[in-house]
This record gives sequence, structure tokens and C-alpha cells, in this order.
Amino acid sequence: MQQITISELKNFVGQEVTLYGWLYHKRSSGKIKFLVLRDGTGYVQCVYFKGNVSDEIFDIADRIGQESSIIVTGKVKQEPKAPGGYELDASDLKIIYDTHDFPITPKEHGIEFLLDNRHLWLRSKRQVAIMRVRHRVVKAIRDFFDGKGFTLMDAPILTPNAVEGTSTLFETKYFDLGSAYLTQSGQLYAEAGAMALGKVYTFGPTFRAEKSKTRRHLTEFWMVEPEVAFADLNDDMDLAEEFLEYIVQTVLKEKDEELKILERDTTKLQNVKRPFPRIHYNEAVEILKKHGVDFQWGNDFGGGDETIISEQFDRPVMVHHYPAEVKAFYMKRDPQDERFALAVDVLAPEGYGEIIGGSQREDDLDTLLKRIAEHNLPQSAFEWYLDLRRFGSVPHSGFGLGLERTVSWICGLEHLREAIPFPRLIYRNTP
Repeated sequence: MQQITISELKNFVGQEVTLYGWLYHKRSSGKIKFLVLRDGTGYVQCVYFKGNVSDEIFDIADRIGQESSIIVTGKVKQEPKAPGGYELDASDLKIIYDTHDFPITPKEHGIEFLLDNRHLWLRSKRQVAIMRVRHRVVKAIRDFFDGKGFTLMDAPILTPNAVEGTSTLFETKYFDLGSAYLTQSGQLYAEAGAMALGKVYTFGPTFRAEKSKTRRHLTEFWMVEPEVAFADLNDDMDLAEEFLEYIVQTVLKEKDEELKILERDTTKLQNVKRPFPRIHYNEAVEILKKHGVDFQWGNDFGGGDETIISEQFDRPVMVHHYPAEVKAFYMKRDPQDERFALAVDVLAPEGYGEIIGGSQREDDLDTLLKRIAEHNLPQSAFEWYLDLRRFGSVPHSGFGLGLERTVSWICGLEHLREAIPFPRLIYRNTP
């Protein structure tokens, strides 16, 4: 008797096998019991005929509860109407742990109840599909950069200073050295890596203490941040659109079943191919004004503004040359017009907002010193960062992509909280 996984059933048609897993749900039809087993790799219907199994086995099939852990033995049959296209003509059933009163039943539950039980909610078919898409997005990210000669460089999570100001930082005491902060970004460290290795990327958790309750915000999320030496803003935009196309097309190709479970309309994702439209900030402002938005030039775009802008295009749109006043201190300004930063945001369609933010970095020491002073940041905390300009400075660029926003968009989710296994929100840090 072979112990296999549900995902391997197609290789064992006509053979007797043993499966280990959990009871997803069950139903009865007279003298037949239908048990749907899940094992993390898929779902399969196990059919128990009263005349074909002992009364004891039939009784077990009748009384075990949802999410009981069980061992099922039976013959693999091809069945197009069954989940996954195969079913098990079951001959044996053993209980590992009999479960009753599992709190998440097939009925509707409120979101707070589901979040309180996130450790169990993850077992649902929808959540499993989302986690599989997330896994494939992560792999696509690594495959893309590894295949283009980038070196992964891990940035510290505890940092002595802010990347973009201290107002949205989580602060903690650090022994006798005063305060440390949970990182907002690995970018500054990635810049150091780019000066050593040419092309690098950081990929890890980041933290923002924004008191925001929108569907686009988490307090803990994952970011991938490539940084490239000798690259300008146009190079940065070229890399960003190639990267985004690769991720989306890879998921469409390899996670079709998961997207079907999520009932995702993939027609708009199929449009995510280069070239992406590129518009100046001024053009984006004109779009808003044409749609009746009372928008003041010089402001950053809010979520509603981004939605209106992105709705004008059938694929992600790249908005570049933002006013320097609303961007971070390290962004280089346009030498042709100092009002603008050499920055770009990539806005996803369907109202999912900014998923990439990037820029060409300021590579001149004196200018960077001036920017740090303008932003009222302590120069002493950035001396190591300034050394990157003192010793062999070169033009360089990079961007950051938010993993959860990307997963949320690809999966068609209403809120980022489903795009990460255990979401951290302004009023939630459990389970």
C-alpha cells in the first residue's frame, strides 16, 4: 500500500493507495458516505459504500467531525465531476484525532470572528489558494532577480534611524544605546550593497506605524527592494515593468486552479504586458481635473485619486516626476526642473493603487547633506549613508514592491488582511 499525497493521485489511477489528511466536509446519500479529504496539496472525495466496508468503518465515516485527522485507504478512480478530477473508492478509514465543534463551519462568519480564528481560517479552500498564490509570487520575485544577476542582501530589521522620517516608526529600547526602530525599508542598506555588488535586492518584513485603517494598509508587510548601480530613472522604470510582467504572467500560467477557486477574472491580468503607459505627474493631475476632482497641484495622490488615474488604462500605469516636496529626502531632483523628483509610482488597475514606488537616488554629497537638513533629520545617524557618496558615488536607482498589495491585486482580494498569513493591523496583533 503506497502512502501518497492528493496531488499525486493522477499517477495512481486504478491502484490502491493510502492518504493522510483532514476531513474537509462530508455528506450522505442513503447507504453512501462522501468524505472530502484535504492534505495541503489538494482535495479528494472518498466514497464509502455500506456494503463494501465494515459496519465499524461506515460508523466512523458517519460520526467523525469536520477537521478530524484521518487515514484513508482506497482505489484511485478518474472522475471528472469530483474535486480535482479524481476520487477514492474507499475501503478503510482510521482516526488519528477525532474533532468536533470546529468553530469555522460552512456558514457565513463575520470578519472579526474569522480574524480571531485566523490560525484555523487558514485551512479554508479560499485561504489555501491565496497562500499558494503568495508562495508563487515570492518564488517569481526570487527567480526574476536571481536570473538577472542580482545578489540577495539581507537588511537589518532593527535600525538606528528612519528612512523616511520618524512619524511612522515602531520604537524600542536597544540596551544602553538608546532607541532602535523596526525597519520601514531595506533601501538604504541596499544602496550600500549596490556599491559593493552592482545589482542587489533585499526581501523581508517591514513595519509602518501609520494609524491607517484602509484596505491597502498593514502595519507589518513584506517588501522586495532592488537597487542598481549606474542606473537612472528610465532604467528603473524598465526594470519595474519587466519585473511586474514576469510576476503576473508566471502566476497566470502556474496558478490557474487557485485563481479559479478565488473566482478571479483574469482577463485584466492578461493585459499586464510591456510596455506600460508612462505619464508625468502633471498629466495625472489633468486626468483628475477632467474627472471633477478638486486636486491641488503639489499634493500626493490619495487612494481615490490613484483609482481614477489607473481606471484610464488597461494595465498598470507608471506615474513619474512627482513634486519633490512630497517625496523622500534621498530622491534625486530633476536637473531640468528642481520642483520634481526623479521618482516613479506604479499604480495597479482595478483600484489596487500603488504597488511599486521607486526613484533615482541623490548621488551628490553636498546635495544630500542639504536634503537631510531640510527634512530635519540628524546628520550623525546618516554618516554611514553619506559615506556611499564620499567614496565612489555613482548614479543609482531602485524601487520597492509591496508583496501583500501585489498578491491582493492578483487574487482580486477586497483587503490586504487575506494576503498575509497573520495580518497585523492598527487594532490587531493576534493571533
